[in-house]
Amino acid sequence: METMIITQEDFDSCVKLRIDTYLTQKLQVSKNQVAQAIAKGLVLLNQKECKKNGTMLKVGDCICFLETQKEEKKQETHTFSYEIEVLYEDEEVLVLNKPPHLVIHSAPSVKEPTLVDYLKSKNYSLSTLAGEERYGIVHRLDKQTSGAILIAKTNNAHKMLSEQLKSREMGRYYLAIIDMPLKEKIIVECLMGRNPKNRLKMAKVKNGRVSKSEFLPIVNEKMGLIVAKLYTGRTHQIRVHLETISRHIIGDELYGKKDEFSVRMMLHAYILYFIHPISGKLIQIKAPIFQDMLGFIKENFTMEDLDEILEWETILDSFCTPH
Repeated sequence: METMIITQEDFDSCVKLRIDTYLTQKLQVSKNQVAQAIAKGLVLLNQKECKKNGTMLKVGDCICFLETQKEEKKQETHTFSYEIEVLYEDEEVLVLNKPPHLVIHSAPSVKEPTLVDYLKSKNYSLSTLAGEERYGIVHRLDKQTSGAILIAKTNNAHKMLSEQLKSREMGRYYLAIIDMPLKEKIIVECLMGRNPKNRLKMAKVKNGRVSKSEFLPIVNEKMGLIVAKLYTGRTHQIRVHLETISRHIIGDELYGKKDEFSVRMMLHAYILYFIHPISGKLIQIKAPIFQDMLGFIKENFTMEDLDEILEWETILDSFCTPH
């Protein structure tokens, strides 16, 4: 247990002081970790359990952080019958080829094992900046989306990669199969926000946030095989932008239309790029396509030179920016 008394010096640089801000600075942990501790009843303010992250402090307040008295909850252990392919690994970062049907991290609605559970089962030592539930996770992929996912091993790497995600120095190119082909490369820009008619969906709205994607047709037949590059990182961005041009990803039950295919959403994070947090070098990694999507492509498209068509150097050169 760590006990702290609030003094006037704690207010020298500010008029008001929140308890989560104070603990974050004092204990050198993330705000997410403090929030989790408060939620678990591990923070006492003047000998009473603190209920709110934003509780304002005053001189003389006594805070007890019960880090050594956490509830002894039996941790549920998960076993996995498969290995997730490692695409890149060093002391700072880990890149995996996420399989479809795997949720990234836990949430109240998630009952099945997650990618975080997998990482814990392999005893990886990863960043704690995002808290225990998001162990090392820098960015997300939807449950049905497969492909390259970047994971931070150290807090320093996590911080730098998160900044790259915001500045778009880090990003991904996605492969998608859509229900109608695209005639030419197209850039879609719009304001995006929560769909007012369906809270599970996002949509083009008047007072949303700026979003921009670029779509490159690779193969056009009765369906289209495309590559998508995101210039912003909004939730469901690819799916919403395709919907604005009357296209939908095959297997997308939320945004798409009913079709004759019983497949997962045909979306794969194909190429990942980022600046290495230590060396400063540009790293580009290709994630092999999973057999379910590869088989669908071979069954529904007639091209024979798939490897040549999906040559990643050619794809990168076809977009507006170097990566």
